[in-house]
Amino acid sequence: MDGLSNSIITGVDILLMVTLLVCCYTDLRSQKIYNAVLIPAVVAAFVFSYITGGLGGCFYSLQGLLLGIALLLIPFARGGIGAGDVKLLGTIGAFKGPEFVLTTFLAGAITGGIFAILMLVKQGRLMITLKKIYFLFLNKVLHIPISVSFKTLDSAVEGESFPYALAIGIGVVWAFFRG
Repeated sequence: MDGLSNSIITGVDILLMVTLLVCCYTDLRSQKIYNAVLIPAVVAAFVFSYITGGLGGCFYSLQGLLLGIALLLIPFARGGIGAGDVKLLGTIGAFKGPEFVLTTFLAGAITGGIFAILMLVKQGRLMITLKKIYFLFLNKVLHIPISVSFKTLDSAVEGESFPYALAIGIGVVWAFFRG
């Protein structure tokens, strides 16, 4: 595509941004991303893909959907993020395809990391978290036996979270400006 085509906002872009804004709002407000928003958005993404690219367009959307879900499956399985975040990234992939969702994921991960560091600084727990990472590295990667207890950190972290949809949203904005 030429530079002009990349700067044109399409109906797909508008629908994606509306979906994203609603999901960010609900995630900030209630820490939930609703299927009632995501399912119609995925259907609309596939309809747009079919209209503009036929079955090939649908296959491209399917690739984006599956990649978006796959990228967050491990963090979800480890309890780091919620199912709504996984489905949101998949929805973004359905709208914009695999390359866009990969860029969104990477930028969102960086943003999420920055948010996490800011939360730890605000809570006064940055240094103990860095120590825990250091000792885990020594123990798990270098196989150096370490006997340090971090139970107070583990119990303090339980139940605390931040709305990852916001990090994903910043990733989408980055992907739009990058592309």
